[in-house]
Amino acid sequence: MPSNQHETSIDFKAKQQEFAAYIRNPHRNPAPADVPPERMAMYRQLFYNNIDSFLAANFPVLRKLLSDSQWTELTEDFFAKHTNQSPYFSEIPEEFLAYLENERQHPDDFPFMLELAHYEWVEMALSIAKDELTSVQSPDNLLQANIKLSPLAWSLAYQYPVHKIAPGFLPEQPPAQPTFLVVYRDPADDVNFIEITPMTYRLLEIIEQSEGIQTETALKQVAEELRHPNPELIISGGLQILRELMDKSVIISV
Repeated sequence: MPSNQHETSIDFKAKQQEFAAYIRNPHRNPAPADVPPERMAMYRQLFYNNIDSFLAANFPVLRKLLSDSQWTELTEDFFAKHTNQSPYFSEIPEEFLAYLENERQHPDDFPFMLELAHYEWVEMALSIAKDELTSVQSPDNLLQANIKLSPLAWSLAYQYPVHKIAPGFLPEQPPAQPTFLVVYRDPADDVNFIEITPMTYRLLEIIEQSEGIQTETALKQVAEELRHPNPELIISGGLQILRELMDKSVIISV
């Protein structure tokens, strides 16, 4: 490459970096001297507004909990600090989660903020997931059938009861017992959640890890882990739970 072309390439890259630095954080980085200030301010506002509106739409509960100034501080900090690993706009919420987990440090943040954001992200991720479910039919003999977790169902464990958090319920400490949920998309493409017991969570964990396990085998494993004096009670109760989950398309037969 001729030297003048090389210098032009370097100058253009430097200009891009200068432009991006101002867009991300105009309080710490000067605007390019050869671009009118009002134009740079407009560019910056357009970029930020897109990010802000997209986050507000995907994290509505978190947005409702924060004042306008708190929300602006949070989104501007994300915009300034985080380097996105994906070029896709639809993956910005996942980038926001990575920022909250690895980069966000603010003493006034809600202690449950990361978990709440994750729960809201799960709802969004399932709503746009490309997997599809056809009609789900229960086998005649569920106990002997092979089953797996639907690709559109996620079993989740949280320290806080994230599904209950609202302006009128803002826990400062996690309760003694964690919260276990299943969030799933049904054949009608509606996203729903169910609060489940620790035993059901463990059962779903076993099913998910196997990618096709006989129902009786999974139930017996749970009964053995619990060291229950009457394993048949666990098996019969678990079988009823799995029937209900299969009716909701959380569990599907292989």
